[in-house]
Amino acid sequence: MVGIYNSKDLDKFLKKLATRSSGESAGQAVREMIEAVRSEGDAALNRYTQKFDGIPKAYEVPKEQIEEAYRSTDKRFIRALENARDNIYDFHIRQKRQGYVVAEREGIILGYRILPLGKVGLYVPGGTAAYPSSVLMNAIPARIAGVDEIIMVTPPSRDGGANRDILAACRICQIDRVFIAGGAQAVAALAFGTETIPKVDKIIGPGNVYVATAKKYLFGEVDIDMIAGPSEILIIADEFADPAFVTADMMSQAEHDPMSSSMLVTTSSELARKVIFELKEQVERLERKGIILKSLKDYGAIIIAESLKEACDISNLIAPEHLEIMTERPFELLGNIKNAGSVFLGSHTPEPLGDYYSGTNHVLPTNGTARFFSCLGVDSFVKRSAFTYYSESALKECAEDIIEIANREGLSAHANSVSVRLKRGKACTD
Repeated sequence: MVGIYNSKDLDKFLKKLATRSSGESAGQAVREMIEAVRSEGDAALNRYTQKFDGIPKAYEVPKEQIEEAYRSTDKRFIRALENARDNIYDFHIRQKRQGYVVAEREGIILGYRILPLGKVGLYVPGGTAAYPSSVLMNAIPARIAGVDEIIMVTPPSRDGGANRDILAACRICQIDRVFIAGGAQAVAALAFGTETIPKVDKIIGPGNVYVATAKKYLFGEVDIDMIAGPSEILIIADEFADPAFVTADMMSQAEHDPMSSSMLVTTSSELARKVIFELKEQVERLERKGIILKSLKDYGAIIIAESLKEACDISNLIAPEHLEIMTERPFELLGNIKNAGSVFLGSHTPEPLGDYYSGTNHVLPTNGTARFFSCLGVDSFVKRSAFTYYSESALKECAEDIIEIANREGLSAHANSVSVRLKRGKACTD
């Protein structure tokens, strides 16, 4: 069901993990769709919408329909979403940064500006896998950052309309405009703009391999949140961990996709044996049993570590999207963790808390990219700009240094840009 590895044999598993699809299989088809939307606009967008989504064309959802979805959706679900919204807002508002001005030397003013993006495009899956939680996680930090306009695209449901839960989440998050359009063609429409869908500055949100590949190819034309791969979880556990909890959390990620990876790194061989037993028992009660079993067989692992320090080293090497620490004293290990998208501490902090409710963001780096990428946050929706002012006398004081560096680099026009001002100032004085 799931392979057991000694820490000395870790390379075998890492090579297996590296075989997870990168999305290149969709590359040619996605390139063709991108180029068609770039050159033809709505004509290409609607052609692909008809082909893949079965409706005549992409269209904007009326505000009245969004309001009606909010009013008619089950109130218990609305309350849960609104509670989650409050938690997400409370966590992310603390991330908002201010610029600064430095004027400590006479005649010199320097500044650093934090500016929100103008338009952001949010892709939200809307077919069989509809995730209203993704609306909250992406839109709330953008709102806090001060983004002018959030444009959402989502594929149609079977009836050709929008998923009602997603529309309710749009109302809760005050999404400005919602369009029924899905796939790589919708991502391209956001990047270039068409007669129907406006051009944006950044595209965020999850999607299938075609959506992820389109975002990858369009990076540079627009900004993107990250190049997301299959989901993953790594659990560090000692002999005090409850095997039922460990098992349940491994399966919670395995059910996403057959290419998802669920990993346990433990110092306890006894816990490993109990988890194997629990997997066989618990999986029989779950709806997505087939996906879970395939994911665990192909990309799951139980790794026996010689110490908790080694377990942390293994985790840092893998750099998981989600990291759970189920040990007797989990906070003692937190300082050893350098590479992880989001960390969940203790036996009563399952990863779905972060997916839906606690307030931390669930848009996280995957495939080991937590070594250099961060979770989505308010900083994801701002750009930074500096400004400089020097008076004539302040420039004169440093001119020789600038000219020296410019000439040393062989850039005489740079040096001249400064020296011409010195000569003009001298001429005026004479």
